[in-house]
Amino acid sequence: MLGLMQDYPLLVQTILDHAALNHGEREMVTRSIEGPIRRYTYHDLRIRALRVAKALQKEGIGLGDRIATMAWNTDRHVEVWYGIMGLGAISHTVNPRLFVEQLIYIINHAEDKMLFVDLTFVPIVEAIAKQLPSIKKYIILTDDQHMPETSLPNAHAYETWLAASDADFEWLSFDENTAAGLCYTSGTTGNPKGVLYSHRSNVLHSLMCNQPDVLGVDSRDNVLPIVPMFHANAWAITFSIPAAGASMIMPGAGMDGKSIYELLESEKVSASAAVPTVWLGLMQYLADNDLKLPYLKRVLIGGAACPRMMIETLENDYGMEVIHGWGMTEMSPVGTTGKLKNATEHLQGDERINLKLKQGRTPYLVEMKIVDDQGNDLPRDGVTSGHLLVRGPAVSSGYFKIDGDILNKDGWFDTGDIANIDSLGYMQITDRDKDVIKSGGEWISSIEIENTAIGCAGVAEAAVIGIAHPKWTERPLLIIVRKPDADVSAEQILAYLDGKIATWWMPDAVEFIDEIPHTATGKIQKMILREQFGGYQF
Repeated sequence: MLGLMQDYPLLVQTILDHAALNHGEREMVTRSIEGPIRRYTYHDLRIRALRVAKALQKEGIGLGDRIATMAWNTDRHVEVWYGIMGLGAISHTVNPRLFVEQLIYIINHAEDKMLFVDLTFVPIVEAIAKQLPSIKKYIILTDDQHMPETSLPNAHAYETWLAASDADFEWLSFDENTAAGLCYTSGTTGNPKGVLYSHRSNVLHSLMCNQPDVLGVDSRDNVLPIVPMFHANAWAITFSIPAAGASMIMPGAGMDGKSIYELLESEKVSASAAVPTVWLGLMQYLADNDLKLPYLKRVLIGGAACPRMMIETLENDYGMEVIHGWGMTEMSPVGTTGKLKNATEHLQGDERINLKLKQGRTPYLVEMKIVDDQGNDLPRDGVTSGHLLVRGPAVSSGYFKIDGDILNKDGWFDTGDIANIDSLGYMQITDRDKDVIKSGGEWISSIEIENTAIGCAGVAEAAVIGIAHPKWTERPLLIIVRKPDADVSAEQILAYLDGKIATWWMPDAVEFIDEIPHTATGKIQKMILREQFGGYQF
């Protein structure tokens, strides 16, 4: 017997309808690419998004067509985002920080028909346009006054293109499992892979992210999503903010400490989200200018492990709640957050910080477990490490235009991470599956050694790889980039590590190099390091 409830499809455009109807006075504020601050309301946002959908329909865009964007977090990007999805087309957010070869690959693989591009990124697109045969029109996200001279074929200023269409348009209705968004992974091994989000998964994920134990946004908040929209839906915040009726503050291209501070202060931002490097820049600016942030109450930090110093400084010196998060493009992307709960609220000092350094626990709608090499479930004891598996309604079941099931027989997705989970549900990543060091039958966490070594004076960056060993199979090699003008020695670094990590985890050697290779998204390319040190002997 089925329930007698309405068949109400979970479509992304209903989020914008809700925001405009019930919170139409709330503002969207943008530091524009051209310079000035722009502001309008959710009521205005919906009207402009409807005009985008109508204009796209005039272009012959329809259900399932892929439309690319290469843009910062701005009001215009959000308009295009909702307009594309409300038409039943697919918003493909392109990460401009990828390498040129990857950009060409993903745009051609997606077969995007149009590309919306910010002024900042026009030179990048001009350089590859001749290799993008599927793109028939380029829309530059500006007005006639700021429209640049460009070699892009069939290029138009956004405001002029939009002015030709009114808002007399009704969102299309379709199955909630219809594809809505496309985001490619960073391609640390091989070509980037496309993760195809549905309307249903995006709506459910946005509701999940608004749970109090995640970011907990409500209609009284002013929220600054610094994490870019091309990083897996800006961690779903550009859905969850209007769903809650909070004001949305967009940073545009101003990602430096001064620009971020100005928006946090002038717009009385109460919640924000960004990767650790952004917070480091902001913290330095605050310290240099003896400034505080009286309005900012909670910050979500993810994309990389959050350093202890950052949690301690933001919480103790600035009175914020730091929420350490973890996720993946394949998870839409939020998987865990390190919010305290009843059983941990009493923790103080180092115990409290130690817990917050973990990646956290799953909200409702994400399931998680760890297994051994044979797929057997492992205990949640906070010690035993295993392969981290996840499942849920916003977890990918496959990759776009790539044959093959990426789930195991029980429907679990292997994240590629090695982790442990404690009895209270808090998960801690100890390594990537391909990076874990297997020494004498035991696993050594390269990530934990790296994060500890960074705390040593004179160390700018650290990476750890496994080197073949005749007795122990593998042993850790610590690779260091010194800070400018620092002369820290291997002996000093090893002395610093002594007592902070397990004795048998101590690196067998330390090597210094000028630069550690990274992907376009900032991840250490350990594959290159392993090639570089391929013949290394202790």
